Amino acid sequence: MNRLHAFLPFLRWFPMSRDSLRADLLAGITVALVLVPQSMAYAQLAGLPVVYGLYASFVPVIVASLWGSSSQLHTGPVAMLSLMSAAALIPFAAPGSPDFITLSIMLALMVGVLRLALGLFKLGAIVNLLSSPVIVGFTNAAALIIGLSQLSKIIGVPFPRSDFYLQDLWNVAAQIGSTHWPTLAFAIGAYGLIVGLKRLWPAAPGVLAAVLVTTALSAAIGFEHKAEVDKAQIQAPQVVATLEAYAETSALVDQLTREISEANREAARLENQGDLASYGRASELRAEADLLSYERSLEKTRNSALRIQLHGMRLEGVEGDPGLRFYLKGQLPPGVAGDGRNWRFAGADGGMVSLSSGGAVVGDIPTGLPAFATPEIDWGLMLALLPAAIVMALIGFMEATSISKAIATTTGERINASKELVGQGLANIAGSFFGSYTVSGSFSRSAVAAKSGAKTGLFAIISALAVVLVLLFFTAYLYALPQSVLAVIVMMAVFGLIRIAPLVHAWKVDRTDSLIGIITFFATLAMAPAIANGILLGIAITLLVYLVRSMKPRAEIVARKPDGTLGGIRAHQLAPISDTVVPVRFDGSLTFSNIAYFEDIVLEARADFPQAKAILIIGSGINEIDASGEEKVREVGKQLRSVGVQIYFSGLKHQVLSVMQRTGLFDECGPEHFFSSKERALEELLGRYDHEEGNPQDPARAPA
Repeated sequence: MNRLHAFLPFLRWFPMSRDSLRADLLAGITVALVLVPQSMAYAQLAGLPVVYGLYASFVPVIVASLWGSSSQLHTGPVAMLSLMSAAALIPFAAPGSPDFITLSIMLALMVGVLRLALGLFKLGAIVNLLSSPVIVGFTNAAALIIGLSQLSKIIGVPFPRSDFYLQDLWNVAAQIGSTHWPTLAFAIGAYGLIVGLKRLWPAAPGVLAAVLVTTALSAAIGFEHKAEVDKAQIQAPQVVATLEAYAETSALVDQLTREISEANREAARLENQGDLASYGRASELRAEADLLSYERSLEKTRNSALRIQLHGMRLEGVEGDPGLRFYLKGQLPPGVAGDGRNWRFAGADGGMVSLSSGGAVVGDIPTGLPAFATPEIDWGLMLALLPAAIVMALIGFMEATSISKAIATTTGERINASKELVGQGLANIAGSFFGSYTVSGSFSRSAVAAKSGAKTGLFAIISALAVVLVLLFFTAYLYALPQSVLAVIVMMAVFGLIRIAPLVHAWKVDRTDSLIGIITFFATLAMAPAIANGILLGIAITLLVYLVRSMKPRAEIVARKPDGTLGGIRAHQLAPISDTVVPVRFDGSLTFSNIAYFEDIVLEARADFPQAKAILIIGSGINEIDASGEEKVREVGKQLRSVGVQIYFSGLKHQVLSVMQRTGLFDECGPEHFFSSKERALEELLGRYDHEEGNPQDPARAPA
């Protein structure tokens, strides 16, 4: 039965009682009320149409609940991975385009395969590469990036994406004077409703209430008020000229993106051939792609400036034949009455221009369930996306397991990290066959499930079935949902992730670790939208610091402190125990990385105490010894004996002693050179060598 549970973890749910079924039903419905609006908001964060958030809330949710190890973990779209998915793909396709959607699904498959492999090979411990300060620094920066990226939707201005997030954010801030006040009013109203309900009626689904109320109000007042017009209907030469320049740069950006993608694909194909000529041509293509990327970056910046310029041009409509004609505000022909509206540029597609005198809404959402389709694999881009996929796999796993363990502290449930990896991996793999982008465990929805009394993973399946009902019957009713409301939902979710206290606490514990967290924070901000590079830098610095520390572990000559214990001579300003017996504490393993430092410390002790006859290595902190370490210890022992100094060891662990015994080092030094404890070693060595030299005894052993 245990083996069957290992393959089919959901069997642990059975037998179910009436009470557990009722609890799961209630929890599933409650979570669904949060899941539907959240999934649509996070899909937009990922650069996808909102319906893909609903797709990601269907099959992946069911698969993760069936094969995961936590009964309260809810899997689906999450803010962090949504942003990381968008950031990873923006260099290769325009957000929302068919190519972008295809790559998002492929990236989900890649992340799923990586997580599944980590789970099957029980490599969950690899997440330990992410130290706590690095995680906190990255999470804080990512939360700021995610939240502030929604600012443009809150105030109703464009947020043209370029390769420099901070520049994009500055461009948004410069447009505050162009705020669309009705859009801001909807955002403030939604925020007030969510917060108000949370205070007055905590059990109420505030997010869903905000969605329903604002959608109904938006539909009632015709909030969108959009028009698709031909360029010929715009009677403003400067607007038309700017439109043409905008269309030209947009087309050029798309063309450059295709050329970069094709160059990278061909380079990857040539590299797989393995011969020297192919590698040379592949290098040329990579260099060509880099030049094209630089050119595209310049065109993106120009395109962004034109988009902002167009949005700032206010037009007024005049009834004509055919349809409305549009003039710059305040420049109507004499005697002609306008419609009094402020028409703004909203987008362009071919020869048609979208103008809006209202606010942005979700728009059409396809009705129906996602069809089964094998994900399209772009082998040329797979290698380029692999670093982002690895980071997303680790971040998502860390997020899911931390949530599961936090909930398990209250439920007493045992969490298996490897099984959770398998469940998350299968969820992403299965989801990619049904139009889903990358998913992971959600803290907010899992917390709602735990609070609602979920007993088994059945609650997640119930929430997924609620999404099915929305996809089948209710998508048409969400057309008028204001984009600013979804932006508020994202902001409220991610700003709660920002934590300063852990970095302050880390500063008190270890300033180096805290500095690494701070560096990760600023690096992530500076490298946005490619935020995966920020955490990769944090990991690299952490490993470098760890390597440096392992190369120079704590090692010092010790002496007696006033309380009789041993402490460092320099750290505590102590008098030496003896001139002939020098105890040296070494708190690192004797391996290739630090054995040279061990030799330096021993030789330093010999130089500081020229009358020394014995050097005692207090080795209770030595956990292992490798071939390099064994060889160096043998060599140092010979050097010391050649000048009349003996080397001794105390407190060595079994695994270290056994290596020395197998290699003959134990016999070469002599059994009398090894002591079980430092006190026994000091007592015997001081008695032997101090007595020979006529030196005073160790103060700790002197007669009272």
